[in-house]
Amino acid sequence: MKSSNIGGQAVLEGIMMKNRDRYAVAVRKPDGEIFVQTEEFHSVTGRYKKLTTIPFIRGVFNFIDSMVLGIKTLTFSASFYEEEEEKEFSEAEQKKKEKQESLLMAGTVAFSIVAAVAIFMILPYFLSSLMKPVVPSYHLRTVIEGFVRIGIFIIYILLISRMEDIQRTFMYHGAEHKCINCIEHGLPLTVENVRNSSRQHKRCGTSFLFFVLAISIILLLLIRVESPLMRVVVRIALLPVIAGVSYEVLKLAGNSDNPFVNLLSKPGMAIQKMTTSEPDDGMIEVAIQAVEAVFDWRAYERDNFHTS
Repeated sequence: MKSSNIGGQAVLEGIMMKNRDRYAVAVRKPDGEIFVQTEEFHSVTGRYKKLTTIPFIRGVFNFIDSMVLGIKTLTFSASFYEEEEEKEFSEAEQKKKEKQESLLMAGTVAFSIVAAVAIFMILPYFLSSLMKPVVPSYHLRTVIEGFVRIGIFIIYILLISRMEDIQRTFMYHGAEHKCINCIEHGLPLTVENVRNSSRQHKRCGTSFLFFVLAISIILLLLIRVESPLMRVVVRIALLPVIAGVSYEVLKLAGNSDNPFVNLLSKPGMAIQKMTTSEPDDGMIEVAIQAVEAVFDWRAYERDNFHTS
């Protein structure tokens, strides 16, 4: 398999695909038409873009970039399902509404980050601390804490996967992976070839989150502090380090077919079975249009697989 630079995510009734400094969002509109918009990508680092290329540091900024772009494209895709409501507003009222929505989105993002840290980093620590009377070993409790963290993550995925909108998003997520796998295996990007490709991919964000959870176990075993308060501080302070290391592991996994690297990728790939579903042909068509808006797969196939 030849790794490519293309990556993406599922949005509401559509797909976002990014290739280097360009990204495209393809959305299936309520009337059935596929709308595609292509934009230049601008990193949150601004003129310090080199920060996104320095090993172990780039992971933090690339994660932030992905989160910001993900929210932006998700909001854009949702706008197609609010158009009828928006027509009822005057231009001034619409601007005011957009500003309110922007503030609400910023507040939602901030709350989500705090909630994620509290649920996935702090809560597992406190739950494992309750076991101190029966598990006196700090290192064993840290390992238990890590597995509790992974367990909470899996339960969270299982719960949200019961929502109808999320189920469709997971189908588009599957279409995204299938398109990238189709390209990276040297196959022409057709509906049939995409349908027959795998819906799991080693560079998936789901795998990245699993690596974050798993690597946190290792780093917390190495860094021990006695104060309960400092243990909480350490868990928060280590997040950029954990994200940086996890990104490098994910990047290595995406560029290697080494048996050991493949073994490391298996848990994340297994969890992807819960975050991706088999798409229908209409979803695959949306994904193909998103890819073709930013990526010349024919040139990639010709350069990497020597096809005519």
